[in-house]
Amino acid sequence: MPLSNRRKIKVKPLTKASLVIRSTLFVLILLTVYGFSTFEYKDVSFFGGVLSMLQNFKIVFLEAHLKHFTLSGAFYQVMVTLGLAVLTTLFGAIIALFLALFAAQNLSSNRVSNIIKGFVAFIRAVPTVLWVLIFAVATGLGSVAAVIGMTFHTVGYLIKAYSESFEELDDGVIEALKGSGANWWQIIFQAVLPSSITYLISWTFFRFEINFGVAVAMGAAAGAGGIGYDMFMASTFYLDLREVGVITYFILLIAIILEVIASRIKNNLKLSV
Repeated sequence: MPLSNRRKIKVKPLTKASLVIRSTLFVLILLTVYGFSTFEYKDVSFFGGVLSMLQNFKIVFLEAHLKHFTLSGAFYQVMVTLGLAVLTTLFGAIIALFLALFAAQNLSSNRVSNIIKGFVAFIRAVPTVLWVLIFAVATGLGSVAAVIGMTFHTVGYLIKAYSESFEELDDGVIEALKGSGANWWQIIFQAVLPSSITYLISWTFFRFEINFGVAVAMGAAAGAGGIGYDMFMASTFYLDLREVGVITYFILLIAIILEVIASRIKNNLKLSV
């Protein structure tokens, strides 16, 4: 084969960024090895722990049955968890949609946009569980603190998603509407929202799926009720792995249904566009 036809192998130079990444990965590997070598395993061997884990998985997934509540009761608790996810997503989407209009740089001033985006970055940096616990100080543990904390984090998440969708709008469309005498609200309802509606629905439903998973965790961590609280009771108070298996199947079923609905919505939106 002639030398001219041979493919040249490109070697990327070692930059500072790649050096930092490699050094960080190397340090993390060393810390992982050190951590596993210094754990206090007591009398439990590694292979014995793996076999015990597999045995627990067998009990959870192959021997699942209910003992402390009925199937109708489990279904009702799943609906409670879904209700928490629906409420937090609905409240968060409404608030985020309004604030995202002022967070988008092409629809607001740079000062207002930077203030909102800075505040939103702080909200997203704090995990949802911590927001729930913070609000629980004022309202007490329960569904109220869970809804407020989850809504607070949902607002921060959706403001970023919505504002980025608004910023992708062609500036020429906005300038043309301004030149024709349209005011700010007319620009929003005639150009911004119609062109971004597919992204808004897609991001909102994606956040709804996240909120469902968070609502399950909040049922156990914050006493918000729902299927998460029943799983907490079955895994700690009752110590019944078989009942944990049934609850796990319920959660997986709802997650699959939500994923199917989300896929169909996205396909319909693509076809409509």
